[in-house]
Amino acid sequence: MKFVILCVAIFVLVSARPDVEIIRSESDVQPDHYTFDLETSDGTSRHEEGVVKDAGTDHAAISVQGSFSYKDEKDGKQYSVSYIADENGFQPTGEHLPPLPAIQH
Repeated sequence: MKFVILCVAIFVLVSARPDVEIIRSESDVQPDHYTFDLETSDGTSRHEEGVVKDAGTDHAAISVQGSFSYKDEKDGKQYSVSYIADENGFQPTGEHLPPLPAIQH
């Protein structure tokens, strides 16, 4: 029985993933806009920029553009997504994503 417990413990230790470390983290937050960038040791990255449109009016809204990428642990592929988020909603694009339908106004 001790042998089985020892084998299970060794298996868990060997199969444990290493901790992910932040390689780069930068941000700039201003009253009318912001940007940030993030990179981690596992290949994940993210960039985003936001700006306030029509500031000081009843129609003020934030418009965001950004991207992120990550490596899938199962298939080893790197996936990248770019996006816009504004008055038309969240609009992602990427080679692995189906195209978005046209927005009806």
